[in-house]
Amino acid sequence: MEIQLRNHLRGLVIYAAGDTAAALLLHQFSWSRLAGMALVGGTLYSLEVPAYFRWIDRQVPPAPGLRRRLTRAALSLLYFNPLWIARHLLFIKLFSGLWQEVSWGLLAVAGRSFLLNIPVSFTANYLIQNHVSVRWRFVASALFSGLMAVYYALSAVWLT
Repeated sequence: MEIQLRNHLRGLVIYAAGDTAAALLLHQFSWSRLAGMALVGGTLYSLEVPAYFRWIDRQVPPAPGLRRRLTRAALSLLYFNPLWIARHLLFIKLFSGLWQEVSWGLLAVAGRSFLLNIPVSFTANYLIQNHVSVRWRFVASALFSGLMAVYYALSAVWLT
C-alpha cells in the first residue's frame, strides 16, 4: 500500500469539509465530529480509496472502448456500496457522540441512499475513472465524496 502525504492531507481537508457542510446544514456541527471525520479522511479513506483505484487499474486498465469504461465505473460504484455508506454513517454517529443511534437501521438507510443515488454516483465515477488522471483521481473522488457526504447526512434524516 503506497503512502502519500499529499493524499492524507487532501483526504483530511476534503472529507472534513464535506461532512462539516452537511453537519452545518443539519444544525449538527460538533468539534468532535469535525476532528473524527478529518481523521478518517486523512487516514482510512486516503489509504483505501487510492488502493482500490489502483486495483481497478490493474483489473481493467484505462483504454478506449465503452465497455471498458463502463466496467471501470461499475467497479468504482461497487466500492462505494451500502456497506461503505453505512460505515460512513457509523463514523458520523460515533464522532457526534450519538452512540445510542448506532443500529442495524444505518444499513437500511445506506441501502436506500445507495439505490437513490446510483445515476449520479455512476456518472461521477465514470468521469473520475475514465477522464481524470491517476494523480488527481483520489482528489476528484474525495471532492465528489464530500458532496455525497452532504447527501448521506441528509438521507440519514430523510430516509430514516
